[in-house]
Amino acid sequence: MRLPLLVEPRELLEHLHDPHLVLIDVSHALVYREAHIPGARHLEIARILAGTQPCPGTVPEPEQLHRALESLGIEPHHHIIAFDDEGGGWAARFLWTLHLCGHTGYSYLNGGLVAWLSEGYPVTSELPTIDPSKWTVTGHPEVLADADYILSRLGHPDCTLWDARSLEEYTGQLQFGPKAGHIPGAIHLDWTELLDPVRHMRLRPLAELHVLLDKVGLRASTEVICYCQAHHRSALAWLTGRILGMTNIKAYPGSWAEWSTLRHAPTVRLSNPYES
Repeated sequence: MRLPLLVEPRELLEHLHDPHLVLIDVSHALVYREAHIPGARHLEIARILAGTQPCPGTVPEPEQLHRALESLGIEPHHHIIAFDDEGGGWAARFLWTLHLCGHTGYSYLNGGLVAWLSEGYPVTSELPTIDPSKWTVTGHPEVLADADYILSRLGHPDCTLWDARSLEEYTGQLQFGPKAGHIPGAIHLDWTELLDPVRHMRLRPLAELHVLLDKVGLRASTEVICYCQAHHRSALAWLTGRILGMTNIKAYPGSWAEWSTLRHAPTVRLSNPYES
């Protein structure tokens, strides 16, 4: 099956009963039980996160990932479409994890459950039958950056850091961790700027996103590394970059939650929130 990385609800409806398609719903469990796209399998996002403080967004041990992915019944020939009910961050985090584990046949449902429900497409409360699979990890570690890698790339003109948090977090006005501010040289672009609430939480039109990213200096000609607080918001940044054609884009799962704890990791804190 060949589907684009970004799939519209109408397009999904046309393929809904294809046996090679697997839908993964990363919405809140209560929402899933109430109404979900027919056939969608539910994933509790905590199952693919380390969940340990102070860096809950780091990648868990391989065995934990194996169990979570096998329980979804994903096979190598399956094309995965992921979605959630909150703007795409958790769905994107799942797709990033899937890519990291070696499965690259996937798409994101534009607007997720919000668009699907708002536009009147069918839903059910019936739970699907899932036959667990045997997961074989091949791995694509090129989508992951850790703190040491970022430290080695700081200041390189061919590497750009994308901070997807709020402006207040970026400047240091809001502090979540031992230190406030951002990684030196990081470009700020809040993940919410990628979304179009008027169009039921879809991504903004791709032409607009190209202009937006280019305006702030996020370009496909350099390596791009995304981060936020715990690689939730930055997962959507990573996925958006992929959709826009960035082939050398990574994400830092430790993100600010980890960086702010590292004594040797430099930070920048702005006195004026409009400084850049």
